[in-house]
Amino acid sequence: MAGQESINDCPQCCVECIDACLACIKFMAADSAYAKQYALLCAEICEYCADHCNAHEHDHCKRCAESCKKCAEECRKIAA
Repeated sequence: MAGQESINDCPQCCVECIDACLACIKFMAADSAYAKQYALLCAEICEYCADHCNAHEHDHCKRCAESCKKCAEECRKIAA
């Protein structure tokens, strides 16, 4: 979780993942010509976050990783 020590980039990547998702939502809601590019970037960030969170045994990290994987899959569909 953000603000806590970690063996990897897990706390920071969670914050970045949230920001990426919010930006992607805003671009999609605005029907932006760049929505697909944002969706692709969001997918990459979500996958990065999932990898880091999956390295931990904490329940909240496992749930975050699973959510990030699902988000990345949906973003890749949008980007296609």
